[in-house]
Amino acid sequence: MDARPAPAPPVCSSTASAPHLPVFAAVLAILSWASAYPVVKMALHVLPPIPLAAARYALAAIIVLVWCVYTRPMLPRMRDLPRFIVCGAVGIALYNILFNVGEQTVSAGAAGLLISFSPLIAAIIAVVAMGERLSVWGWVGSLVSFCGVVLVAQGQPGGLTFGSGAADVLAAAFAAAVYNSVQKKLVVVYGALTTTAYVLMVGAVLLTPWLGQAVQDLRAGPVSGWGLVAQLAVFPAILGYGAWAYVVGRIGVARSSGLLYLLSPTTLLLAFLITAEIPSLLTLVGGAIIIAGVGLMNTRGRVRQR
Repeated sequence: MDARPAPAPPVCSSTASAPHLPVFAAVLAILSWASAYPVVKMALHVLPPIPLAAARYALAAIIVLVWCVYTRPMLPRMRDLPRFIVCGAVGIALYNILFNVGEQTVSAGAAGLLISFSPLIAAIIAVVAMGERLSVWGWVGSLVSFCGVVLVAQGQPGGLTFGSGAADVLAAAFAAAVYNSVQKKLVVVYGALTTTAYVLMVGAVLLTPWLGQAVQDLRAGPVSGWGLVAQLAVFPAILGYGAWAYVVGRIGVARSSGLLYLLSPTTLLLAFLITAEIPSLLTLVGGAIIIAGVGLMNTRGRVRQR
């Protein structure tokens, strides 16, 4: 099975003919993901954190399974199964458990700002595990951004102490950074959509133990709960992850992670439009510092190969 030649990277074949596609995919991913923050906040009034994740990704898995049956994509090779499992476990199951638990006490806008620390975590992972390095400005940007994280966290219940909502969201940011780093090789071989489909199904399987409780709570709750779960399954899960996998495959982890700092201002805007959430001055100041640090890292301190 592994002896056959790998197909040409499906996400890199039309770079010259469609240079605008990565930009469109990045915008789609950011808008889809930004919508998740206020919608998760609303859905947590209907479902507990882990059953919410289970219901969301069970529906997403059903949709992508139908797509797989119809399109018959390349099956995972045995040597790639551990990478798929890690992506599903860390990028879907663990990330959503941590994020949902954290958003019980952290505002949607603040959660978006804390998650924006993920690109810097991804850069540090690249330094430690991928033989890359940051310039002095890269490390300065990291320090500046972390100061912003502390400010945002101080405006949330429990601050940045162990077990607080802010600490949970930061742990989710770490999980997202690991996921973005690990998935790149899969996207090169299988393509963005196929990679996303398999990763979503792995994550859904790992969350299955909480699916029964999710169905019971949805049946007992308002009809709007089903709509919120469907929105989270289709937009942030399928469209968001699929579009972002395409972006990572086309422009790489280091460059694509820099685009994620656009997620936080988009989240603040959507949180205001959807739930009328108004961030505190401390949150805005801390968020501006986080974005400035990430921006500095991506403009003056780019990750460079050894």
